[in-house]
Amino acid sequence: MKVLLIKDVFKLGRAGDVKKVADGYGRNYLIPQGLAILATPGALKQVGRIKSQAEIRRAAQNEELSGLAEQLNGMVLTFPARAGEMGKLYGSITTQNIADAIAKETRYEIKRQQIDVQPVRMLGEHTVRIRLTMDLIPEIKIIVYREGEAVPTASDETAETPAEPETETPPAAEAEAEAPVETVEEPVADEPPAEAAEESGEAETSES
Repeated sequence: MKVLLIKDVFKLGRAGDVKKVADGYGRNYLIPQGLAILATPGALKQVGRIKSQAEIRRAAQNEELSGLAEQLNGMVLTFPARAGEMGKLYGSITTQNIADAIAKETRYEIKRQQIDVQPVRMLGEHTVRIRLTMDLIPEIKIIVYREGEAVPTASDETAETPAEPETETPPAAEAEAEAPVETVEEPVADEPPAEAAEESGEAETSES
């Protein structure tokens, strides 16, 4: 089915874009959540208005969160963890662990769905993107080190492992994901519910 996005949707498009999506994803998530409408001839006449209104909202949100983006960009967070000889963690550092650490450092709550990384399961240094808006995506570094050892610094080049971005799941799974929790008010929608579904199903917990 074809839909007209009326709000920005991470990994899909911006408000005013026409996208072809799976029926289940469109009917069970995008449309009920108020993120899109069916791309009928009548709806397509509203593209210009939708885009102009979205640009105004986006600009206001970018200005509001620009200070936070600067604060986050380049931030280094450290997590002690138990791990095997090869550096694999007994457990993982989850997006919720990272969100909690950011809140502690900045006193600003970031939703875990905005953190673009899979649960970290290896020791080392990892780069993580934080999606504040469609345009503001600062990067932070997290350093996972073995419990009982000295805390390494970001300049250390030992056991560095780039973090993998969240992988997308089929639209059918996305449609079943939980609705995003409103914590940071922003004009963009939360990332497609696949990520929320993936992480809510994550049985592992941090040993940090």
